Amino acid sequence: MLLARSALGCPSADGLALRSRTHQTPSSGACGAYRRWVAAPRQTSANLFALFRRKRLACFWLALGCVCVARPASAQPPEVLDRVVISFGNVAITQSDAEREYHFELFLNGKMPTGIPDPAALQQIYERLINQRLLARELETVSGAAESSRSAALVRLAEVQKQFANPEAFETALGSLGMDKQQVLDRLVEQERVLRMIDQRLRPAAAPATSDIETYYRETFLPECARKKAEPAPALAEAESQIREILVQRRIDQLLDQWLEELQATQGVRLHAF
Repeated sequence: MLLARSALGCPSADGLALRSRTHQTPSSGACGAYRRWVAAPRQTSANLFALFRRKRLACFWLALGCVCVARPASAQPPEVLDRVVISFGNVAITQSDAEREYHFELFLNGKMPTGIPDPAALQQIYERLINQRLLARELETVSGAAESSRSAALVRLAEVQKQFANPEAFETALGSLGMDKQQVLDRLVEQERVLRMIDQRLRPAAAPATSDIETYYRETFLPECARKKAEPAPALAEAESQIREILVQRRIDQLLDQWLEELQATQGVRLHAF
């Protein structure tokens, strides 16, 4: 699986994405991405990182919710208020957690956060929630970059607001979500912290070989430029930095998949059927 398709809220069969920014995969739009890159060289890393960040965005810190109301032994059986659908260690993820995740994703896409996800979408949300909680645990051991995370989160919040027709529509959606702007911002800050943690942890092991860069340039980059009739196609020396970053991000996706599989195996994740 691609990292954020299941781990961090990537667009999936439910049509949701945690960001609406136009995204190009490494195998499509490489030449076009290069043109934008050379037009703003000071933003090289940020622009290339943005191509992949949609795959790594996550919703964190969902409320665990109450499972039942304790009553005296002589009273009626406990009233079930929520159902635990996933558990591992001392973590419990409930049905309402999944529904809140669904609503939050809708909101971040400029839609009213209402309705119930269908079974297929719900299964994808379960998988994302598992991975999000696992990464949240890892985040507890990481510190730093608080200010840069907040700055990036403020930019994202502004982008979310622009997706709504007007400020009134945004405020109405906020009310339906049951959150205020500060609470949404706090969630986005945590997402940014996770993105940085992933990059810091996995980037050192993701450096591509020179031969990989040359192969990508020859078999992917040049054909893409030719298809788009970009003239002239940049030389390898000009495109090398961009291609290197594309391959780094692709490898980070692979390494993150492996890391999440290891975390799930060691934590004994259980899905509870009803």
